[in-house]
Amino acid sequence: MKSFICIECPKGCHLTIDENFNVTGNSCIRGKNYAINEIKCPKRILTSTVKLTNASISRLPVITSAPIPKDKMFDVIKEIHKVSISAPVKLHDIIISNVCNLSIDIIATRTINKN
Repeated sequence: MKSFICIECPKGCHLTIDENFNVTGNSCIRGKNYAINEIKCPKRILTSTVKLTNASISRLPVITSAPIPKDKMFDVIKEIHKVSISAPVKLHDIIISNVCNLSIDIIATRTINKN
């Protein structure tokens, strides 16, 4: 049996899941799905920054286009840290396409003009 605090909504339900994937403590279906996914394949959105040149700031904030498996987080971070781009960059520009063959992109979360 494993316990979680659900992060799918502001309620923060205290969930318990057993070896047969029976979930208790959830007040909605999102809690049940969250607990099952946490056991089978936990995923998270990753935010980071990449090196940026020709701009007034030196780092560009980026985010994954979808949640990635937790066991791939450090692989994705390594790929992000290899990248250096030059301004200008627009909000939602794809910085890395199909990162680590996950069918997920790394996208810009800010527009940065050229210096």
